[in-house]
Amino acid sequence: MKVISPQSGTSFKLKRGEILKVTDLKGSQVSDMLLFNLNDIDEKISSGKTFDYEETILLTNGNWLWSNRSNKMVEILEDTNGRNDFLLAPCDSKTMKYFYNISEPHPSCFNNLYTNLSQFNISEDMIPSAFNIFMNVDFDEGGRIKVLPPTSVAGDYITFRAEMDLIVGLTACSALDSNGGSFKPIGFEIIN
Repeated sequence: MKVISPQSGTSFKLKRGEILKVTDLKGSQVSDMLLFNLNDIDEKISSGKTFDYEETILLTNGNWLWSNRSNKMVEILEDTNGRNDFLLAPCDSKTMKYFYNISEPHPSCFNNLYTNLSQFNISEDMIPSAFNIFMNVDFDEGGRIKVLPPTSVAGDYITFRAEMDLIVGLTACSALDSNGGSFKPIGFEIIN
């Protein structure tokens, strides 16, 4: 198993049929995930298309994550926690200033994603909303959202089977509220 250090990220290739397993090593840690078609980086993960086809915003076992071209990218095979978010965008320097009044340079998922994905010629403007693994976003009857601490515990994991050759961006999230007040590592492995 490889480990993503707190408040950092990575990127790698995932071949069709391979399984990606992402593990919360210490509990209450979110991981932002992006997917791009390895053979055409203009095709990428889409929250809107996923919500359309899956007819739910609570994505877990048996759901698919879809591309902006209405193609299945990965299937969620197993999700021991069952709580993930696909509503909120990766945090960046402006959201850090807005929500936490942090104006000095601070790690962010947006920065960690595009910095690591740049090796695949993916630019800042190509970064969509991420699938936020283990993130606990609640909403009331009026639609107002609130970020709560993750319900994941140490050892919780989620597995994805690739439906196409992919580029994956993955982080150990850098937003304090998203992670229950502390920053921890994320584990991942590719299973053939």
